[in-house]
Amino acid sequence: MGSESRGGDVVTELFPERIETERLVLERMCRENVTPHELYDLFSGPGVSEVFEHVPQSPYRTVNEPRELITNADERWSDGTSAAYAIRPDDGEPHADELAGTTFLFPEWERRTARFGLLLGKRFWGRGYSGERAAALLKVTFDRLDLELATVGHNVGNENSRRAIEKYVEAHGGRHDCLLRNWVPMDDEIADMHRYTITREQYREATNA
Repeated sequence: MGSESRGGDVVTELFPERIETERLVLERMCRENVTPHELYDLFSGPGVSEVFEHVPQSPYRTVNEPRELITNADERWSDGTSAAYAIRPDDGEPHADELAGTTFLFPEWERRTARFGLLLGKRFWGRGYSGERAAALLKVTFDRLDLELATVGHNVGNENSRRAIEKYVEAHGGRHDCLLRNWVPMDDEIADMHRYTITREQYREATNA
């Protein structure tokens, strides 16, 4: 793990501040790396309704909402309850360096499990970015955090997420576990959710790690 000095003491960083993949850069969600206006522009307005159709969140109504998200992400990073990253395409990709979305890793330490989340701007759909950042988060989960299980899910009816999740879960040796009834609170209903898991052993066998 990386480390930094604070007041003469060496503090070990739980999560990596920056992750580079073949086509993406994931940077810690904080004021130094992403602005509230970037998030607001990506996830607000009538054109983004499809992005939020199957997630328990609504388009931003004011710039203060993404500002609060960044502040909360910074606090949760510091106390080890979640790692939030801004996703940007790397050089050579369309819209390089623009904010493409956000991704989250939620450690459930008592269960030795990590949950993943993703919100991607619509113009970045269909490029395989979901699987690429998932592979990076799996490496953090098993190699850096030494957890035993990674889990991800999608609401019933979210076919785009289903296709992306099934592809990278299968590639890493995982499986569809179950359908969880009345699992995700939405605006006016409780959605059912499909749950997928990848164990550390499955991951290492599939990747020869």
